[in-house]
Amino acid sequence: MALMQFFFESRYLQGNTLVDVILPDLPRRLEPKEFYRNNVKYPVLWLLHGSYGDATDWQRRTNIELYATDRNVIVVMPSALNSNYSNWSNYMNGYHCYDYITEELMPLVYGWFPASEKREDNFIAGLSMGGRATIKFAVNYPEKFGAMAALSATPTDWSEMGPDHPNMTLNTNAFRLKNSITNAGGLENYLNSEENTWRIINEKASTGELPRLMFACGLDEGMLLDNMLKFKKHAEEDLGLDIHYFFLPGYHHEWRFWDKAIQEALDFFGLKPTGDSIF
Repeated sequence: MALMQFFFESRYLQGNTLVDVILPDLPRRLEPKEFYRNNVKYPVLWLLHGSYGDATDWQRRTNIELYATDRNVIVVMPSALNSNYSNWSNYMNGYHCYDYITEELMPLVYGWFPASEKREDNFIAGLSMGGRATIKFAVNYPEKFGAMAALSATPTDWSEMGPDHPNMTLNTNAFRLKNSITNAGGLENYLNSEENTWRIINEKASTGELPRLMFACGLDEGMLLDNMLKFKKHAEEDLGLDIHYFFLPGYHHEWRFWDKAIQEALDFFGLKPTGDSIF
């Protein structure tokens, strides 16, 4: 496996941060010079971790390295704390994770690695918190991504937001949401911001701008599954969107499901196994 792990001082995060990158392998049938000087630009998967995680999660808990090298795709896995991949101007010196991804990390990867900048070669996926961020980046920057896959995450309809809304009464999730609303400068600002992906999808559904969309959920995920099915009904009946869904019985919010779902996502992206073994 070709894996690079590096730290660098991020201007947008105001400190050092960790990034892991999986790179295509050198096939044994090729000479190193022939492979490393081939000037090929590879497709890129931007792969986001969930709450309490970091850049190493996907490698430690799934077989993403095997899946990626089998498909000759670069995988970029940043660390994002529990930031929701959002901008937090009032956090210490500032922690602008939303801008960090598009304005710093993506230029770094395109400049330092053999990574294609073409929209059709760039894909984004993530689980849970990283899945919500996946939706956010995909619908706010549709020109950057050919497709997205949100695993155990879905847009939420905030039209009836209030103190009794289920998402405001779920302990950790409620605390996170309340902080996000405060960070945005209040509920109205939050609803009008890049965070409200339900609204943005409504606005862009008929424009043809959106990338191809995939959502995945275990059938034992409870309220999350209910929310995804609500969005599915709305997207199909009200918006006429053609979305790919991946549901599996017997799975909840767990890595066993996400390992299966990321394989489905890679196939959905069109990143099929090359059959070109390193041997």
